[in-house]
Amino acid sequence: MLLDTASLYFRAYFGVPESVKAPDGTPVNAVRGLLDFIARLVSDHSPGSLVACMDADWRPQWRVDLIPSYKAHRVADPADGSEEVPDTLSPQVPVIEAVLDAVGITRVGVPGYEADDVIGTLATAAPGPAAIVTGDRDLFQLVDDARGVRVLFPRKGVGDVDVLDGAALVERYGVTPGQYADFAALRGDPSDGLPGVKGIGEKTAAELVRQYGDLAGVRAAAEEPFSKLTPARRRNILAASAYLDVAPKVVRVADDVPLPPLSPELPRTPAAPEELAVLASRWGLGGSLSRLLDALAAR
Repeated sequence: MLLDTASLYFRAYFGVPESVKAPDGTPVNAVRGLLDFIARLVSDHSPGSLVACMDADWRPQWRVDLIPSYKAHRVADPADGSEEVPDTLSPQVPVIEAVLDAVGITRVGVPGYEADDVIGTLATAAPGPAAIVTGDRDLFQLVDDARGVRVLFPRKGVGDVDVLDGAALVERYGVTPGQYADFAALRGDPSDGLPGVKGIGEKTAAELVRQYGDLAGVRAAAEEPFSKLTPARRRNILAASAYLDVAPKVVRVADDVPLPPLSPELPRTPAAPEELAVLASRWGLGGSLSRLLDALAAR
């Protein structure tokens, strides 16, 4: 099981009331929400191993060099390139990291790469089935029915998840997992600062990828005067040539991240029980931590 950790703690932050606080009044809604989410995942899906994948670089320079608008609207401080994060969430991230480490859940982030890329590398190398837990649609491209790679996509807050395989993606978007990155490049994604192609939304992007097979096929059709593309679509695709030259590399999840040695097996008991007890008391983790520890012990 591969966790898109930042996606999940953001979701926990907005899904659990900020009135959930530590004894000193500090909000711990993201911490407790994430622990409850992991407990639920362990109970419902019984993974033998689990990796909490981290954003060591939430906006890698190599992606920005290709598309300068990539996540630009989410930069909080241009001087250091830090991400805009709610004031009461930022202090919770180090707590999340400390608690996961004390429990014994493997965390990994690699400089120059996003959590998506770590997940892509681990999912590609996985010797058996893998479940990717994320609220980020970009990772749909990693679904692989032949290898048992699927995405668990939270429906709301940190509760139930939709299990997405290839058939579910075709039903939801009209494209296969292998076509998803090309579809996403055409459609664009304002939340990531990807402009897409003018006049091509989700439905049209899916239609074009289905009709021509992939992005290269769509672009070849735009160059072919006698193809069935409408004049407006042809014109817009050709006008977006510079964007389409680089968008696939930005949108596609890396699968060759240089990872450190990992021991992703889930523990049945905490790795650092004394440290965990201090953290539980300091941050008032209460039932959320107990539920996670119970779920781990019951595997």
